Amino acid sequence: MFFVAGPAHAQASRTWVSGVGDDANPCSRTAPCKTFAGAISKTALNGEINCLDPGGFGAVTITKSITIDCHEIFASILNASVNGVNIAFDNFTAAGEVRKTVRLRNINFNGVDTGLSGVRITGGTNSANSTVVIEDCLIDGNFGGLARGIDDTRSNGGRLIVTNTTIRNLGGGGFSVMPASGSVNIQVLLNNVRGYHAGTGAQFGSGTRVMIQDSAFTGNAGAGVLAQSGAIVNVNRSVMSHNANGVQTTAGGTITLSNSDIAFNTTNGVLNGGTVNSFGNNRISNNASPGSAPTLIGSTSNPTGQQ
Repeated sequence: MFFVAGPAHAQASRTWVSGVGDDANPCSRTAPCKTFAGAISKTALNGEINCLDPGGFGAVTITKSITIDCHEIFASILNASVNGVNIAFDNFTAAGEVRKTVRLRNINFNGVDTGLSGVRITGGTNSANSTVVIEDCLIDGNFGGLARGIDDTRSNGGRLIVTNTTIRNLGGGGFSVMPASGSVNIQVLLNNVRGYHAGTGAQFGSGTRVMIQDSAFTGNAGAGVLAQSGAIVNVNRSVMSHNANGVQTTAGGTITLSNSDIAFNTTNGVLNGGTVNSFGNNRISNNASPGSAPTLIGSTSNPTGQQ
C-alpha cells in the first residue's frame, strides 16, 4: 500500500478574523480565525490580517512585519491586566525579514481599568530602522503597571507614526516614547491625535525627535506635553488645556511651539526646566500661572500679543 502525505498549508499573504470564527480554521475569508493570535501564525511575512465583522479579537504578540487592518469594521482588543499588542523587534528574526514594519489600523483597545499598555513596542539592537504605524485607533482604561497608551522603549532607534488616534483614561503617559537608551534617535510623528485624562498627555525621553501637529492634550494630571532630557519636540497647531502644566521641560529637554494654544491649565501654562522656544505666534492665556516665558526665535511676530 502507498501512503501519500497531504500538502502542508503555506502561510497566506492575507488572512481573516471574525467574531464567529475559529482558530482551528485556515483563516481564509470563508473559514476565518477567531483571534489575531490565531491568525498571525498563518499569515506570511509582510502579509495582512483583516476583519470580516465586528468582534473582540484578543491580545497578540507580533514578531514579524505585518499589517492588522480592520477599517470599516468595529474591531477591539480587551487587554485586562496585559498589554493589548506587543511588538517585540528583537524577535523579528524570520528569513527575509528586512522591512521591520508593523501597521495597526482601526482597533479599539479596552484595558478595563487594569490593562498595562495598549501597544507596547520594544527592541534593542534589532530595532534599528524599524517602523510602527498606528492609525484610527482608540486606547482606553489602562491603570495597571506603567499604565500607558502607546509605550515605545526601543533603544536602537526607529520610527513611530501615529495619526487620527485617541488615548484616554489611564494612569501613565498616553503617548510615551522613552527609549531604554538615548544614543540613537526615535523619530516620532503625532498628527491629529488626542491624549486626555491620563498621567501625562504625551511624554518623550532622551533620543526622541518629535513632531506634533493638529493635536490636543487636555485634562491630564501632569503635563499636556513633556520633554525630558535629550528630547527635542516641535508642537504646531495644537492645544494643551486643562492639564496641570500645559507644556513642560526638564533639564536638557526642548520644546518648540508654533501656532498653538495653551490655556486653562491649573498650575502653569509653561513649566520650563530646560528650553521652551516660541516662534511668537502662540496664545498662552487663562492659566493659573503663565509660568516661564518661552524664548522667542525667528522674526518678530505680527500680529502682536501672541507669544
